[in-house]
Amino acid sequence: MGRRFISELLDDPMANLVLQEATAILNEERERRYKFYDDITEDDKIEFINGEITVHSPVTFEHNVASGLLYRMLSIYCSKNKLGFVGVEKIMITLSRNDYEPDLSFFRKNKAGTFDGDQKLFPAPDFVVEILSESTQNRDRGIKFKDYQGHGVEEYWIIDPEKRILEQYLLKGKEYELVLNSSNGTVASPVIDGFTIPIQAIFDEDENLKTILSF
Repeated sequence: MGRRFISELLDDPMANLVLQEATAILNEERERRYKFYDDITEDDKIEFINGEITVHSPVTFEHNVASGLLYRMLSIYCSKNKLGFVGVEKIMITLSRNDYEPDLSFFRKNKAGTFDGDQKLFPAPDFVVEILSESTQNRDRGIKFKDYQGHGVEEYWIIDPEKRILEQYLLKGKEYELVLNSSNGTVASPVIDGFTIPIQAIFDEDENLKTILSF
């Protein structure tokens, strides 16, 4: 799609003027982004998307439960097997244009090994989880989906905490492929080696504890 768009743009006799205007807009956006980096604090739950600052509202109880239970499983499993670093919520992912704070992210140890103690901005993870809410679902399925895909995030989970459904997307070539959409059974991550869990362990405390004891 990118090549086709560029080809069509170059066929336009106004292409040079369009590119000049786009460059000016992106340069102005870059300045706002630098100011965004200077202004944000550790207390903020905030993202920078296409030049605009997006502040997140408080999450629901269901959202918080799903986030906490999945983080617990990921953190314990990855720590036990020394696979890498699991980030939760306030890890600022810096992509070519936008900055996101995913609900959960995972970096393999070769990438995580380059992080230092004062680091606040992080590269594209190997694995990302976004938990849907009414205010974020369009971004999670829209611009974030495209951005994670375009920046080579190998695995993307979208979780609906109300319906208790997990969607698992894997990067096939340059595009995501939906390989699982279910509220039952198990999910296995090819990125987090050997990480296989019951989907209900993301939503149910008893199932979660049982799963952790099996690691």
